[in-house]
Amino acid sequence: MSNVILKSKDEIELLRQSNLLVSKTLGLVSKNIKPGVKTIDLDILAEEFIRDNKGIPGFKGYKNFPNTLCVSINDEIVHGLPGKRELIDGDILTIDCGVLMNEFYGDSAYSFYVGEIKEEIKQFLKVVKESLYKGIEKSIIGNRLGDIGFAIQNHNQQYGYSIIRDLCGHGVGMNLHENPSVLNYGKRGSGKKLIHGMTIAIEPMVSMGSNKIIQEGPHIIKTFDKSLSCHFEHSIAITKEGPYILSTFDFIEKNK
Repeated sequence: MSNVILKSKDEIELLRQSNLLVSKTLGLVSKNIKPGVKTIDLDILAEEFIRDNKGIPGFKGYKNFPNTLCVSINDEIVHGLPGKRELIDGDILTIDCGVLMNEFYGDSAYSFYVGEIKEEIKQFLKVVKESLYKGIEKSIIGNRLGDIGFAIQNHNQQYGYSIIRDLCGHGVGMNLHENPSVLNYGKRGSGKKLIHGMTIAIEPMVSMGSNKIIQEGPHIIKTFDKSLSCHFEHSIAITKEGPYILSTFDFIEKNK
């Protein structure tokens, strides 16, 4: 498969270790999400934890990104910058984290809410998270990338949500972003065939409103109509035994 770097069993295990540190970092950060907390404090906490566990922040310095975490709030889709902004009741925030450890990258993201939010927004987060697992279910040998994209798109569109088509998932390994691109929409039976040893990050990025985007500065991408957005991501391996999820949300969800 041209331009796609297949991984051995040992390399997949190294990816698992990197993703486990990402997952533990997100779990630690999740315990500190509450009104009044500055997003930069979450970033500092994450960087210290990663380095204390013999990892390197995977995003810091990547394409000049200045921080350990991407913290994207409300209408920010991805690449939000941590800063002095304090979280307030009703915020939605996506935290995306990457780690480099043992020469391999881990990459995962989760969308949280602060305090109390409307039921319709809770449903939005629930559905987008469900769509991630719908995509993972289709990540089996013999299927194609379009099967993943279709599953994600179909689930979200049933609820009237919009796939952000200008952004997508990717291969992951010794590089943070590798081939192939993993779209969150598509046609069943189309695209590259999935084979043993592929490692990809699947990451639905979805809006409650328009799927059009605007870029603010060199990094932050927002919804054009200021509608709420959220984003969930797992890194996985395609194996003969089925999809192997390398990251986990368990450390987050035990804190709820």
